[in-house]
Parts: sequence; structure tokens; C-alpha cells
Amino acid sequence: MTEAPEKSNRRTASMIRVDQAGEYGATRIYAGQLAVMGDRHPMAREIAHMAEQEERHRKFFDAMIARRGVRPTALQPVWNVAGFALGAVTAAMGPKAAMACTAAVETEIDRHYRHQLDELGDRDPELSAAVEDFRAEELEHKEAALKAGAESAPGYPILSLAIRAGCRAAIALSKRI
Repeated sequence: MTEAPEKSNRRTASMIRVDQAGEYGATRIYAGQLAVMGDRHPMAREIAHMAEQEERHRKFFDAMIARRGVRPTALQPVWNVAGFALGAVTAAMGPKAAMACTAAVETEIDRHYRHQLDELGDRDPELSAAVEDFRAEELEHKEAALKAGAESAPGYPILSLAIRAGCRAAIALSKRI
């Protein structure tokens, strides 16, 4: 039994809305981290590179939203402030906490993108290809963060758990609002 086209289109639109919101949030997290860390820390160059990739992802989803007539999330102003604050606070806690933030966020993004790819199958090749490409870069960010000592950040298990829970909540809210 195949899914009705209207329901399929709503689900795909929801995916695109969430992906754009997530990539926007990621750009704000890195902006907050760089605002606090500046270029003083060796990880600043890596964070700036991650931020550039997230910006490219966001621009892709911005264009897809416009081209496909998808309503963006109404929560964008919230993700603007929340993302920046999360980045700034974790960077203020230290470079390892900033990397713990990246590792936690990218863990949830990997999970989210894997679920999307499973659900999409071959139904939307353009979206699937983008999600697969972006997922690979998100995993690179996670590996870089772990290599930079994310797991040795103060309170890592609790910090990671809290950030991951926040990401899951943001995904759920962005699907609907």
C-alpha cells in the first residue's frame, strides 16, 4: 500500500522545514561559539569551517523551501536566540564544552537524518541526496569534536544528555509549528 500523495507531500514538507530550521540553528550555535572564542583558540579555525558548511546546508534548504513552497517554521526567532545562547554558553564553559555541544548536536542530527533517509527511500531523490551529503559532513563535525576532547568536558554526560534532549524537542516542535 502506497502513501497518499497529499500525505507524502506534507511529510516531505515537514522534513524540509525541520532540516532548514536545524541547519539555521547550527549556524547560530557556531556564531555563539565564535563570538565567545574568537580566533584565540586552536579550535576556532575548525569551528569556522563547520560554520561555513552549516551555512551552505542552510542555504540549500532555504532555496528548497522557496522552490517547493514549504512554510518555514514559525519558531525561527526562537532558534536564532536559543542557538546563539547555546553556542555562547558552551564556549564560555571552555573549548571542550563547546566541542561537547557539537558532538551532542551532531549525534541527534545523525539520528534525525538517518530516520529521514529510511522514510524517504527513493521517493525524493533530490532531498535524499542532500540529506546524505549533509549527514556525512555532520558526522565529520562530530568526529572532530570528539577528537578535540568533547568527552572530557566538565559534566559531559549531563551536558550531552541535556543538549540532545533539547535537539529532539526542537525537531519535534519544528515539524508542527
